[in-house]
Amino acid sequence: MPPPLLASEEELKDYLQLSDPLTPGPARLALRLASAAVRRHTRQMISFVAGETITIMGGERVLRLPQRPVVVDADNPLTVVELVDASGLEISAVVDQDFLRYGSELHRGAAWPTSRLQGWPRRHPIGIWADRVRVTYSHGYAEIPDEIVGIVLDLAAASMSNPRRIRSEASGAVSVTYTVETFGTGSLTADHRSILRDFKRSTLSVRLS
Repeated sequence: MPPPLLASEEELKDYLQLSDPLTPGPARLALRLASAAVRRHTRQMISFVAGETITIMGGERVLRLPQRPVVVDADNPLTVVELVDASGLEISAVVDQDFLRYGSELHRGAAWPTSRLQGWPRRHPIGIWADRVRVTYSHGYAEIPDEIVGIVLDLAAASMSNPRRIRSEASGAVSVTYTVETFGTGSLTADHRSILRDFKRSTLSVRLS
């Protein structure tokens, strides 16, 4: 099943200032491609996902979850399990007892002294996560931020107004020249990338197992 659109067809109709309904097929395709462009650039799902389970490479004091924002409440618990060596042994880690959570980062205890090992069955330095950690968590926005909705609508509107990527066209005495942004249908502009900077995940921040 494809991920949900980051803006609606009704919002696109209002953005284009149209009184008549949009043709569903082209409008939905334009929004789907625009949503994919934003997700590809940010490396974020953005829309809300409940209870996703991933395995992350540990071995350090801080474990960084790949998707933001992390949602933890009564309906969306955070479950963390350390996978010990190749023995198949699994050890649950409890927030505020075995680690502290700061946003999307899970911090183990003090990094010092790393020369001392935790007792059986962890067998790794104090304050360091096991080599692999399985995390079940919820993430994303129940309501998509306006900045992202605006960018998706901007890209989708460009696709709808210039689907064949024509640089200019004329009809009788009327000539239309499209801007560089519109000509590059579906492409994020420098302004788009600047707005998305706060939502983007660094390529090197997370190591998935």
